[in-house]
Amino acid sequence: MEAVKQHYERVELVDRIEKALENAGLGGRDLTLEELAPLDHFHSRGLEATKDLSQDLKVTSESKILDIGCGLGGPARYFAKNFGAHVTGIDLTQSFVEAANYLSARCGLSNLVKFDCGDALSLPYADASFDIAMTQHVAMNIQDRDSFYSEAHRVLKSGGQFALYDVITGEDGEVHFPVPWADGPATSFLLKENELKKILTEHKFEISRWIDRTALALEWFVRMQTQPNSRPPIGLNIVMGAEFGTRSANLAKSLKEGRAKVLEVVAYA
Repeated sequence: MEAVKQHYERVELVDRIEKALENAGLGGRDLTLEELAPLDHFHSRGLEATKDLSQDLKVTSESKILDIGCGLGGPARYFAKNFGAHVTGIDLTQSFVEAANYLSARCGLSNLVKFDCGDALSLPYADASFDIAMTQHVAMNIQDRDSFYSEAHRVLKSGGQFALYDVITGEDGEVHFPVPWADGPATSFLLKENELKKILTEHKFEISRWIDRTALALEWFVRMQTQPNSRPPIGLNIVMGAEFGTRSANLAKSLKEGRAKVLEVVAYA
């Protein structure tokens, strides 16, 4: 996991984000979720994907939600703002956690969301602590899927929901590297569709929603690449650097060539 942590860890990330927000004319005031969405939804289709994932979830103001691999916290803030839910995010990367807490304060949501630094393979939460657990574009970095899904199941209440939005392997070869989550195969662990379904079932999840979002993801990438006016003043390049465009293009190419797919899944514990 150390190599994965090094892939994402950034020095003085909060300062970098704060400066970028100021340069984009977003300094010195509260921020909206829509303004932050290009920066803090670290997955294909961004905020659109988070909205889709929420549609089959039983979220209320009483819900306790865990965002596993929360990144900069965009999805957590979406559920807090739109449903009044209490959301805990956990991420392996300390600088991401610090940035997530900073951005939540800028959105006035610190009372509903909190972020912890920790390991998804050994979650620091009691059994049956959450009504919903979610993870978006995280599992690709995790080789030990047994521990990952076992821990997600453990912290969910009986009948709780587990929502996934993941990249999986396609039928036509390995993805083109580098991609947003990895420089090469040493830290990329994509499952096949049948493998994902099998391991979720083995860990006592009952699948209720299984949707292939590949076509929509590819359309989104094409739109981002071909319509300059759609490119926001802030984006994930602030976090991941200038080569993030190349990494995203490689993922888009892999989706187009059938080397990767994107799945949206909801299951019950």
